[in-house]
Amino acid sequence: MKFEKEDLVKLYRNLVRTRAFDEAAVRWLAQGKLLAFYHPAQGGEAPGVGGCTFLRDDDIVYPHLRGHGLPHMIGKGISPKLYLAEHCGKATGAAGGMGGFHSVFPEKGALGAGGTIGSCFPVSVGWALAAKKNGRGQVVVCFFGDGSANRGTWHEAANMAALWKLPVVWVCENNGVAQFVPIEDAYPLEDLSNLASAFGMPAVVVDGQDVMAVAEAVTAAVERAREGKGPSFVECKTARFGPHGIGNPDKVHGKDRDPRQIEELKRRDPVALFRSRLLEQGVLTEEDAERISREAEAEVAETEAFIDQSPFPDDPGMLDRALYAE
Repeated sequence: MKFEKEDLVKLYRNLVRTRAFDEAAVRWLAQGKLLAFYHPAQGGEAPGVGGCTFLRDDDIVYPHLRGHGLPHMIGKGISPKLYLAEHCGKATGAAGGMGGFHSVFPEKGALGAGGTIGSCFPVSVGWALAAKKNGRGQVVVCFFGDGSANRGTWHEAANMAALWKLPVVWVCENNGVAQFVPIEDAYPLEDLSNLASAFGMPAVVVDGQDVMAVAEAVTAAVERAREGKGPSFVECKTARFGPHGIGNPDKVHGKDRDPRQIEELKRRDPVALFRSRLLEQGVLTEEDAERISREAEAEVAETEAFIDQSPFPDDPGMLDRALYAE
């Protein structure tokens, strides 16, 4: 795929929107507006945005938990409004306020996610089998972290996907720390992409802080899958600027992460890197970049107002209707 100017601007706009909504979700959690918990995306936005922005509406995504899937949802063209209203338990949310961060947008290929680490793999294989059988050229893109890669479900799903040449792309968002354990202490090789070799599927390692590199790699893998050539593996070497989840200690093996290491990671902020690149190439002007930032903040403000004005569920029969078919 050759990226035109409008494609690059779209990528950048989605990155900026993702960062703005992710920061807002962190604020809302602190204010008690967003219920339960939140796993921020800051530093790791590029794999989801780059991997989803150029998919077809009917392509299916399994989002990673970073930002609770905001990078993937926004990349896929899903409005954050209903998704975040659901996070806040409002009746206007995507699941009527009963689903937390488990929301479904079938018209955009977002069919939900499981709450257990590693459940993404067999579910994605099931979707990919359905996509192969329906013959419409759909592709499944499954996002997962380095912490998921050692689950047994990966091997079972990868074997089945390769054996049946299923149209699935595995995208590993490797930030190197899982929750509290560095990947070098959990896997013997430098690249998790080596996991693909046992199943004969092609694999590539890309700079996960470069949204364009991610988009190029995932687009190529998606085209291959759409042509009936089976699964591929894309490993994105990315970063996590803060703790695994808000309220969690930011530790490695029980010790605080080195703040100097985190500052070094922040030198490769994916939003700042892509902004500089587009300014240098003349794709954006400073005025364009500032306008995109203002538009993102206005969208966040509009979403917050929508959430604030939305009621909590007040329908005694809602739970029965949600659980049982008539």
